[in-house]
Amino acid sequence: MSDPTVVSPAPTNVQDETRSVVKAAGLIGVATFSSRILGFIRDMVLARMFGATPAADAFFVAYRVPNLLRELFAEGSMSSAFIPVFTEYQTLKSKRDAWELASAVFTTLLTLVTGITILGIVAASGIVWLLAPGFHDDPAKLGMTTLLTQIMFPYLVFISLAALAMGILNSMRAFAAPAFSPVFFNIFIIGCALFLSPTMTEPILGVAIGVVAGGAAQFAMQLPGLSLRGMLFGFRFKLGHPGVRRIGALMVPSLLGLSVTQINITVSTILASFFAGGPTYLFYGMRLIQFPLGIFGVALATAILPTLSAQAARGALDELRTTLGFGLRMILFIILPAMLGLILLRQPIVHLFFEHGTFTANDTAETALAVLCYSVGLWAFGGVRIIVAAFYSLQDTRTPAISAAIAVAANLVFSLLLMSSLGVAGLALATGLAAMVNGGILVVVLHRRLGGIEWGSVGRSSLRVLIASVPLVVVCVWVAAAQVWTHPGEWIEKSIMLFMAIGLSVSGYLGVHALLRSEELDLVWGMVRKKLGRVTGR
Repeated sequence: MSDPTVVSPAPTNVQDETRSVVKAAGLIGVATFSSRILGFIRDMVLARMFGATPAADAFFVAYRVPNLLRELFAEGSMSSAFIPVFTEYQTLKSKRDAWELASAVFTTLLTLVTGITILGIVAASGIVWLLAPGFHDDPAKLGMTTLLTQIMFPYLVFISLAALAMGILNSMRAFAAPAFSPVFFNIFIIGCALFLSPTMTEPILGVAIGVVAGGAAQFAMQLPGLSLRGMLFGFRFKLGHPGVRRIGALMVPSLLGLSVTQINITVSTILASFFAGGPTYLFYGMRLIQFPLGIFGVALATAILPTLSAQAARGALDELRTTLGFGLRMILFIILPAMLGLILLRQPIVHLFFEHGTFTANDTAETALAVLCYSVGLWAFGGVRIIVAAFYSLQDTRTPAISAAIAVAANLVFSLLLMSSLGVAGLALATGLAAMVNGGILVVVLHRRLGGIEWGSVGRSSLRVLIASVPLVVVCVWVAAAQVWTHPGEWIEKSIMLFMAIGLSVSGYLGVHALLRSEELDLVWGMVRKKLGRVTGR
């Protein structure tokens, strides 16, 4: 740790930075895809074992507490506030200075989240009382939710430290270990559900233990990467460290800014507690939405933030505008067809993956309706990730916070208006509409802040995406209308039908893009060919 050399990345042109972002996003996407597949297996196991029973409702309400705090203190505000400042230290100061900052942040974060965890365990009954008003008439369900909340609260400590490790490694352009770490989270939950839960009087408790163990594993697997790069943090009680103060100043408003989706989902969970099975339907519905969002939207936002931060640190706003426009085009290229696919194939997907064991046909119908309503806002969920990353690269967390506060208020109003007529689905639709409100405000402000965004290229990209989506829509409508979905069993035939639909849709979509000479497809295909060339030695 005595190396005083300055860490200063060599200047690169915009094309090189774009390729670097695509490469990093591809790696993160592959890792996230692996995690999401395991996440699907995890959800299938939980759906089969617990269905939409009171135990499942209790678990998903209890899990919302540490999950919200994870978004607030870890993967949301911590990463977005830490990466720009840490990148600046790497770019303009010494490696020792960067390590001192990382260690001071580690010590401060560990102290803070440990205190919050202890308070959360002590106050769990009051927290659950507020989060699940629909459970008040069922003392057993309320008590189980409280116990599950207490068991899962320590997850916050591990996932917060994992997010800090991820921020350091991502800033150093090391994406593999952070991206693959959630795989272990899902493995531990699946293992505990299958092998620990059956041994317990209340099987759902085994799943809660798996959440905590998975969070610890997610942090532990990143430690070798930190050690290899000389960034394995130590204890430094330096609350007055100027970098820590700056991160804290950025983090406070971003507690709301980047976490608006999780806050809105929490509001929906509170209101869904008045509907039997409501928290479960919303959870599984959002899980399907998070599949493309996590693989592509979050992956791209994670990969693009260090690049935007480095450009902002150099004052290269023209490059920043170009990178931002590229990010928005790539989001449209991936997320819009995914949105159409989810809307059209929602019933077959939910039926095939979840309608087993105690998960009934009615549960499938309710979950599919939630998927439909969430999907309406999928493009906004993805776009907001990129736009907020641009604000944070400029070390502006105040604007996203104000916009998020407006979006949270809009979500509450939409929820109260829609839940009476649409039930649980109305809560999902309200979350999607609130994301559109948030995205609209941020786009207008960022356009003025940067003196324009490359809307011409974004518009041309959108037109290509819409044209290329025609064969996708045709295939999905044909498959969704097949009679096989009305038959009991026949899981092999249904699996073949669904995966054939996905394959034909993707092939048709990419084929039209190839005919249109899509810039986005050319860039992605160029990176793939380069990677294959390295593998084959050509």
